[in-house]
Amino acid sequence: MPLLDWVNRNQAEETATSVPYHLLKFEQAYGDADQAKENLIIQGDNLQALKALLPLYGGQVKCIFIDPPYNTQKAFEYYDDKLEHAQWLSMMYTRLQLIKELLADDGLFWIILDDSEVHYAKVLCDEIFKRSNFVSHISYERSSAAGIGQGGFIVDTTEHILCYKRNKILSHDVKNSYEIDLKTLKRYNKYLSNVGQKKLVREFLSKSNGLPVQVYEYEEFEIGSISLKDYDRRKDEINSAIIENFDTLFRTNQIQKENSFQKDLVADMDKKMLYSVVYTPSRGKYEGIETELFYYNAELFSWLKDTADIQDNQVVKYNNLTNFWRHEDIPKADIANEGGVDFSRGKKPEQLLKRIFEISTKKGDLVLDSFLGSGTTAAVAHKMGLKYIGIEMGEHAKTHVIPRLEKVISGEQGGISKAVNWQGGGGFSFYTLGNPVFDDQGFLNADVKFKDLASYVWWLETKTALNQTESFDNPYLGTHDGVAYYLLYNGILGDRRPNGGNVLTLSILNYLNECHAHEGKRVVIGEASRLGDARLEALDIEFKQIPYSLYGNQAQ
Repeated sequence: MPLLDWVNRNQAEETATSVPYHLLKFEQAYGDADQAKENLIIQGDNLQALKALLPLYGGQVKCIFIDPPYNTQKAFEYYDDKLEHAQWLSMMYTRLQLIKELLADDGLFWIILDDSEVHYAKVLCDEIFKRSNFVSHISYERSSAAGIGQGGFIVDTTEHILCYKRNKILSHDVKNSYEIDLKTLKRYNKYLSNVGQKKLVREFLSKSNGLPVQVYEYEEFEIGSISLKDYDRRKDEINSAIIENFDTLFRTNQIQKENSFQKDLVADMDKKMLYSVVYTPSRGKYEGIETELFYYNAELFSWLKDTADIQDNQVVKYNNLTNFWRHEDIPKADIANEGGVDFSRGKKPEQLLKRIFEISTKKGDLVLDSFLGSGTTAAVAHKMGLKYIGIEMGEHAKTHVIPRLEKVISGEQGGISKAVNWQGGGGFSFYTLGNPVFDDQGFLNADVKFKDLASYVWWLETKTALNQTESFDNPYLGTHDGVAYYLLYNGILGDRRPNGGNVLTLSILNYLNECHAHEGKRVVIGEASRLGDARLEALDIEFKQIPYSLYGNQAQ
């Protein structure tokens, strides 16, 4: 597999593994206090913020969507999009490394770009996420080719969305829906008003699987039709008739020449009669499931109900999603007003994020956006009942994101609000980046609390996030892959000497056994050990000293 090379790539690789681990500093909660604990908005450098999140949320984020600078070599009102190409690659490489570690095993990663850097981003993502985990390259039609200002040799109307999985994908039945139009109604304006009586006219065994096939003929059946004359004037009347007969509206399709089974069936059918065939398909969507198909005029029925539904007293048509997302399906007409904040050239439609979340998540899952911008990702996640983390470095974390989410809590009705029946509520917490855990000399920051270091140590040792609801009253952190972990720090044992219980002694070891007896390997992290190497080896204990055993490994 080819790898990208660029100026200072080696430095970028080092940065991705050595970026300091910072604490998160709580600033303020908004809305419901309990729900605010689940949703985080972080102002600060997203590289440092992503690193800070690893001990807390590593491997737990179900969907990560990022809308990074496209590197168009233009300057916009709220951000400068003019990085040198190698700088852009280094910037993305370091962040993608950390993003991967935050993604759940069944999570999906999405990145949206334009032509400027998407092809390079594809190679980067292939390397970091593995090429085998590539899911799709989606062409998103952000606008139509019509109108002034769309000149050029080839008109650029699309952006590109790359999707990767961490390891596996959970199936989500997501389809594209739109209000049924006159063109579709002209195909589905007939309905089966009366089936009549059926009789068996033919029976045989399928050549493909040996299972029985029954052919039925119907007598005294009735087929009605809905008049579409003066459609615009009679739209409400026509809609009522469609809803009334929705379950039996149909169109017919000619049998494909290559389908010998179907061709044999219709060969003996009277074109004036209605038939049904009961059989068990040997392949395809309904493989192994007994199925009944209807035929009229020697053509196959297609029921409107199989590709449509009734929503809010309106028939909507469904299509399977493809890797081309049309402008008409995700309009940007009112994007400037979404959220009540101005963010020219940087907003994405709420409908776009809604689709991505529908594909990637279920209610209650955690999503993350490390290039939050105006806060669209957080706003959509909030309305859809998802937990979220948003990271934004600029001042618009305060001037745009916070006011936008306050409006969401108050029940604003823009964007996807009506589609998801949003009524308001919920909350979020605002954080900034605190001090690094280690100072320049590698010593622990005085602000580091036991739980902060416990989360960090647990991540270093296990590459999993520590349960954040855990309240520690003793050194035992947990057991992972048969290894028990203990942290002697910050007076967790009270005034037990020496040094408040931060030094491993025989008496402290006896107390650790009382806290959590464990048969097998144990790892103890503390300031020092008074037990000799031979005794530790005999007890199957590995001791790691704070800060030296941690500082050198802080970014592994």
